[in-house]
Amino acid sequence: MAPLKPRSFLYELDGRSAVATLTLNRPERLNALTFEVYAELRDTFRALDTEPGVRAIIITGAGRGFCSGGDVEDIIGPLLERDHDGLLEHARMSCDLILAMRECRRPIIGALNGTVAGAGAVIAAACDVRIAAETAKIAFLFTRVGLSGADMGATWLLPRIIGFGRATELLMSGEFIDAQEALRLGLYNRVVPQDRVLAEARSFAEKLAAGPSYGLAETKRLLNSAASLDFAAALEAEAEAQAVCMQDPNFREAYEAFKAKRPPRFE
Repeated sequence: MAPLKPRSFLYELDGRSAVATLTLNRPERLNALTFEVYAELRDTFRALDTEPGVRAIIITGAGRGFCSGGDVEDIIGPLLERDHDGLLEHARMSCDLILAMRECRRPIIGALNGTVAGAGAVIAAACDVRIAAETAKIAFLFTRVGLSGADMGATWLLPRIIGFGRATELLMSGEFIDAQEALRLGLYNRVVPQDRVLAEARSFAEKLAAGPSYGLAETKRLLNSAASLDFAAALEAEAEAQAVCMQDPNFREAYEAFKAKRPPRFE
């Protein structure tokens, strides 16, 4: 298979750790998204679901911002010229990016190196874990520009992360909160100094990459699906998943490592 070579952002695969890093690379625009970036991110996350040698993923931004949302000149202006069908096409495409992230079986770590806004905030919410800089203020800006706060899956993701009431407040107000408040709400998993964000994200990604890939994939799948199940159905789904995981070679490897008093070498 040919290696991934996106044109609109940077891609790097560390073959030693099996961690892939995606870096949004428009620092002069706070990594604002264009139509091309949206589409390539969607296609890249779809490909990373099965890309050989990838066991964990980091997404970050170049410069002082993570992502400021859709570019005013390259996206918002052209959207004003579209009819309903054209607008719906774009809205669905942006939703497909978030779906690709949640359906990707590899753990995704958001290394939020600075401002996180609009579509960038939803991309961050779609990550499995968010490690943020002290400067990483965040806002779901959609209502501030006359749109619905329900965009790109925000009304599904955010209440599951911080609760219904807090999510309602952030999505309706569109206001920024600072990194410490986001940490307090549970929206960020960790807040670290600016110069430590990528290193912390890499350290955590490497831990997950060294873990049991199938077990991690099943964890993510059930986290996605459990909210739509009643308790009995969720228990049955977990029982089925564990029965399959117990047949995976990594389960036996963990047992053999325990007996030999050595770290497990998961495949």
